[in-house]
Amino acid sequence: MRYNVVPFDEMEVMMSKVNTVLVLMAHPDDAEILCGGTLIRLAQLGWQVHIATAANGDCGSAELGRDEIAAVRHLEAQEAVTKIGGTYHCLGISDVQVAYTPTNICKAIDLLRRVNPTLVITHPRQDYMLDHEQTHLLARAASFAFAIPNASTLPLPESAVVPHLYYADPLEGRDPYSGEVVEPTSLIDISDVMQAKSQMLACHVSQREWLRKHHGMDEYIDAMQRHGAMRGQLCHCDYAEAFVQHRGHAYPQNDLLSRLLESSNLTTKEAIHD
Repeated sequence: MRYNVVPFDEMEVMMSKVNTVLVLMAHPDDAEILCGGTLIRLAQLGWQVHIATAANGDCGSAELGRDEIAAVRHLEAQEAVTKIGGTYHCLGISDVQVAYTPTNICKAIDLLRRVNPTLVITHPRQDYMLDHEQTHLLARAASFAFAIPNASTLPLPESAVVPHLYYADPLEGRDPYSGEVVEPTSLIDISDVMQAKSQMLACHVSQREWLRKHHGMDEYIDAMQRHGAMRGQLCHCDYAEAFVQHRGHAYPQNDLLSRLLESSNLTTKEAIHD
C-alpha cells in the first residue's frame, strides 16, 4: 500500500467543513456496484455518505408495474445505504428517460444545495447506456453550478464550493465505443471491505431476477467481485475500485480520494510496470 502525506494546508481545508460525499448515479444499485467499497471506507473515516439516483428504477422488473417496482427499489436502496449510516435520495426520473434538461439540471443543483458535498462521484462520460451518460452530465453541471448564488432558490450553504469530482468505471471498465480498458487516475484498495460491499449490493434483491431475464446474468454479486479483482491487479491488492478524477477549470486538482484512503494513484500503465 502506498501512503500519501497530506500537506498541512490541505488538511486544514479538509477539516474546515463537514466532509460529505455524494454519489449521483443513474439507478438504484449502481453506487453499490461501482463505488460501494470506497463509500464504506469514507464512512469509517467519519464522512457523511449520501447516495442519490437520477432514476427511480421503475423499469427494473419483468413482472411488477412501474409504481410497484419503483417502491421496491426505493426501499432496497434505503436499506443498502443505511448499512453504512448514509442517506438515500432520488430525483424521481423514470428509467430510460434520464435526460439533460433544464428541469433535471435544477433537480440536481437543488440536491447538491441540500447535501453540500465535499466530494462527488458519478458515472463516466461514456458508458453502456444513456441513462448513465445523461446522469454524468447532470452531476457535472450541478457540481460546477450549485455554489453559484443565483443557480437555485434554495439557501446557499456558507461553505459551498466546487467539490472534488470523480468518475467511476463504466461497465466492465471498458469504453463502450472503443472497447479499450479505461485508464484510471485513482485506484482504491477495498479488499478489507469487500464483504461489506457485497452485503450492501445484496440488499437489491429485485435485481437478481431482472438481470437473469434481461441480461442473462445469474449472479450480479459475483460479477461485481470479478471486476473488483481485475482492478485490484493493477495496484497489487485483492480488490480495488477505479476512478478518473475531473481536473477541469475551477475543480480541485489534488487527488483527495488517494490521499484520504492511502491508496495508489498510479495510472494503469504505471501500475502494470511497477
